[in-house]
Amino acid sequence: MLIERHNSMSHQMLKSVIVVCTLICATFTFAEEECVPSKWGADDQIGNLNLMSADSVLAAASLIKEGKVYSLGIAIDSTTPAFPPRGMNVYVVQPGQQHEGQPYPNMTYNDDIISGWFGIGSQIDGLGHIGDADGVYYNCNKSTDIATMTGLTRLGIETIPPIVARGIVLDMAGHFGVESMDAGQYFTVEDVQAVEEKQGTPIQEGDVVLFHTGWTDAKLESEPDVWVAAEPGQSEEVASYLVSKNVVAAGADTWGLDVVPPQHENRPFQGHVILLQENGIFILETMNTGPLVRDGVHEFLFILGQAKVRGAVQMYINPVAIH
Repeated sequence: MLIERHNSMSHQMLKSVIVVCTLICATFTFAEEECVPSKWGADDQIGNLNLMSADSVLAAASLIKEGKVYSLGIAIDSTTPAFPPRGMNVYVVQPGQQHEGQPYPNMTYNDDIISGWFGIGSQIDGLGHIGDADGVYYNCNKSTDIATMTGLTRLGIETIPPIVARGIVLDMAGHFGVESMDAGQYFTVEDVQAVEEKQGTPIQEGDVVLFHTGWTDAKLESEPDVWVAAEPGQSEEVASYLVSKNVVAAGADTWGLDVVPPQHENRPFQGHVILLQENGIFILETMNTGPLVRDGVHEFLFILGQAKVRGAVQMYINPVAIH
């Protein structure tokens, strides 16, 4: 009888140990699934920009054929439509010069003050811009740890190095035979691959890839309310395709790169999540791609040095394309 009781107790203890071990293992598995550190290391803050090197810069510089320079940024002011509730105003002042005052005997001067958001017009989205539904940002950085009222303590715009890379623009509007794609129309991986082949500009590792939809040329000035209310853009699968190609940045001549209304109702701007949060690939919005496409320039040297506002999430930009 004692032996049977001992065996029964041992059996129960063994079952308890198995349950506890299962729970512990499940907890560790869940933690591992919750966030996987970047392939560039747990301390990384620049994502795929780690791919830039002296060799890649020299290769990109060799793309200059004519020395023609293109501005990829648009001019912005208080009337520029933007993702709500964003807005901005510029105020020009003459300090110390009111009422015929003149602080210096040989000159007068103007200064300016800005009140507004950095995410307006042509902009770069930093890796601290988009997190997942749990508030986890690129490389397992939690919003509660990095987002303060005075700026991000990690993943701020100031961490982005100057970007010098091969740039390509893929004419998606031309692919569909239109001047401008429609709002809510998205292009697929097959569409992108068809344009790559047609133009002879395959996406390569380390590229900056821009998509031309014709949306900004068609709507920004003539119908600004329509322009900002919706847009054509990439499908979720295209974002994953760009990840597979190891690009450093992706953008478009639209205000949000992703299609609006979204491809899937419950996943708006999922391309942002895939590129920024999951893979450390920067996003460039409202790029002035029209002049490049009209000139038949599909490959160029891309250069960007954004303002280094410490802790900022986004930044106005005016990248340069040189052909």
